[in-house]
Amino acid sequence: MSPSREAPARRHAALVANPRSGGGKVARFRLADVAEPLGARVLLTDPDRDAGALARGALADGAEVLAVAGGDGTVATVAAVAADAGVPLVVVPAGTRNHFARDLGLDIRDPAAALLALRDAEQVRVDLGTVAGRTFVNNVSFGVYADALLDPGYRDAKARALATVAGPYLGGRQWVEATVDTPHGEIERPQLVLVSNNPYHLATPRYLGRRFALDGGTLGGIVVRRLAPPPPAPLPRPPHDAAEPAPGSGDEGLVTWSAPRVTLRGAAPAVAAGVDGESVTLPLPLTCLIRPLALRVLLPADRPGTPREPRVSRPPRLPGRRPHAG
Repeated sequence: MSPSREAPARRHAALVANPRSGGGKVARFRLADVAEPLGARVLLTDPDRDAGALARGALADGAEVLAVAGGDGTVATVAAVAADAGVPLVVVPAGTRNHFARDLGLDIRDPAAALLALRDAEQVRVDLGTVAGRTFVNNVSFGVYADALLDPGYRDAKARALATVAGPYLGGRQWVEATVDTPHGEIERPQLVLVSNNPYHLATPRYLGRRFALDGGTLGGIVVRRLAPPPPAPLPRPPHDAAEPAPGSGDEGLVTWSAPRVTLRGAAPAVAAGVDGESVTLPLPLTCLIRPLALRVLLPADRPGTPREPRVSRPPRLPGRRPHAG
């Protein structure tokens, strides 16, 4: 992401804020008190007014900049409105994890600092992901995480909800009822599918799950193949019989790739999914797509920034050895 300097200007702005996100960060960090002197009208979501409706209403009232404070689901909703209208977005990390804000290089420990972009900003363009007409800024997932989101107690006890649904997946008794097209061929009934807006870094533990760029123009695909139940213990053989290899599932392993689209299909009419942490049901077949540079984001000049992606050293190839084709 190469920032360009955004000249300071007094423009009509609106901050769409979810007061329930992040355990009440909007109130705890007094975001309304910071936003209003910077020229932003503050609009709070409630059960009767969702973030998308508030953002569209603000544009109809003349807003030239949208800001959003909340979790990544709220951010994605307002980002879709901003991208479609061609107006810039200010992202305020007021959720729990704030993965999108973190990968933009914002200070997720100080949500109010992001609002300074309303006064003096650098502008970047970033990609957005889409699936079945929905926008995502982080990822869409199928499998154990998507099922955990369906648990009514997930928001209050995430670890318990994940542990509850993980057992059947880990035991090979539950899977995603779909087929995924990958560069390595079709993968039927995987245990987990994760499609991200730009690929996640997986090579080093320190930056596991980070995205060092949001403008690469590709989705990241991660599939965990279905784990077969362990085979039964072999019967004893007479000593003169030669030992044979134990049977394996042939289905185990992690598959990762990058592509501008990822397709799931299957006989079932729909599949449970998590779109930026929001539980939804999506029709099959479905295609995830990337919208390159679809969103303009205003960032404060004073921010931590995104670390440089670490180089991953590969072991030297032995002379005379050919790389494995699989």
